[in-house]
Amino acid sequence: MRYFFHIAVIYLFTAFATHGQGEDTTLLDFNSFLNRVKEHHPVAVQANLQLEKGNASVMQARGGFDPKAFTEVNQKYYSDNKYYSLIDGGLKIPTWFGLEVKGGYEQNEGLYLNPENNVPAAGLWYAGLSLPLGQGLFIDQRRAELRQAQVYQQSTEVERVALLNEVLYEAGKAYWAWFEAYNKVRIYEEAVALANQRFEAVRQGSFLGDRPAIDTLEAGIQWQNRQLNLQEAQLSFNNASAMLSVFLWEDGIIPLEVAPGTLPPSSQQISYTAVSPQLLGELDSLINNHPNLRQYAFKLDQMEIERRWKKEQLKPTLNLNYNAITEATPGNPLAEYSINNYKWGLSFNMPLFLRKERGSLNMANLKIRETELEYSNKSAALNYKAVAALNEWDNTAGQVQLYTKTVRDYRGLLNGERQMFSAGESSLFMVNSRELGYINAQLKLVELLTKNQKASLESRYALGILNN
Repeated sequence: MRYFFHIAVIYLFTAFATHGQGEDTTLLDFNSFLNRVKEHHPVAVQANLQLEKGNASVMQARGGFDPKAFTEVNQKYYSDNKYYSLIDGGLKIPTWFGLEVKGGYEQNEGLYLNPENNVPAAGLWYAGLSLPLGQGLFIDQRRAELRQAQVYQQSTEVERVALLNEVLYEAGKAYWAWFEAYNKVRIYEEAVALANQRFEAVRQGSFLGDRPAIDTLEAGIQWQNRQLNLQEAQLSFNNASAMLSVFLWEDGIIPLEVAPGTLPPSSQQISYTAVSPQLLGELDSLINNHPNLRQYAFKLDQMEIERRWKKEQLKPTLNLNYNAITEATPGNPLAEYSINNYKWGLSFNMPLFLRKERGSLNMANLKIRETELEYSNKSAALNYKAVAALNEWDNTAGQVQLYTKTVRDYRGLLNGERQMFSAGESSLFMVNSRELGYINAQLKLVELLTKNQKASLESRYALGILNN
């Protein structure tokens, strides 16, 4: 009697705990969960910062073309004499074509002024340009940096998609593990309830003399075993809930937890998904546009710009400078202008062996070749992963369809065995055996349904379209 009282106490506690889980529940579906991850997870917030980094990079590179005001003053005083005073100030304007426009004012005076610095008392206005005729004519460091920054700006959107693809994939796996653990708990809860009902019925039958006492012991053992399975399933569900909480945040700063009563859908609310024929038709296009591959493509674009600049440095430096000059006159600065008044210069230099330049160019070519090989290898790997994931997706869809019928058949066998048991034509062992087969079939179906959803997730991750 003490044994049966102990069993009854355990059942009442389990029934109360199970009933409490069903009150005030909130359904968290897969898409709502992913949308929250996309908006609030720290990695998602970090991904959005990539766009700002791209804009900042372009702004920084454009600074190389900002106009620059300059002033230079050199004076010498000795023994109360002004030896010289050289004042030069103006504005330089770099342009995209490598041409630099320059204008300014020059005022020089002093007892020992170098004759070449003699200017009218009112000073000189000058305006002119500097043009690279050799190295820097088609591309220079400023233009190379700006073009690379513009490519980087485009790549930040792809980098953002890649980061989101990764975090959504990890979050999706955690969600479906949570879904699987929860539905296994539901199956074991039902199994415990059935085992308890049978235990009570067998106990009553034994009391009335309709059943042997040993059946009561067997029914009690079966009930205890299922309670143990339920506790293990609840532990897995609690751990899965904790893992899911890792992906729940508020504005990327405040970590959250799965609220009590928040549950995933039941396995009856989720149907299997099949591979879309449209997805198969766009397979090659999706692989080529995978964010990881596009990052390689942008990297190659940047390296090609660098290679062009390295190649440009094989040319000699040949710069032409020309400045028109005129005396500063009040009211009309151009009153004394003449085409015969100008200052010009030409500078030339070139290393004799160009070893540094040729080595830099060879290194740039080798890096491009290395990246191209990495691109090819990455493309093949992504293609394999995508095809394998799609095969898994298609296979699990068929398995879910097949095993859904298997579960129905197990349920039919169990119902028939129960009727025979009630009529005294079957044994408790056979009922337990049929029931165990039905429970295992339900668990297997939940596993297959989870595998199908994970295969769908894996396929979209492999194709780089989870963010879509």
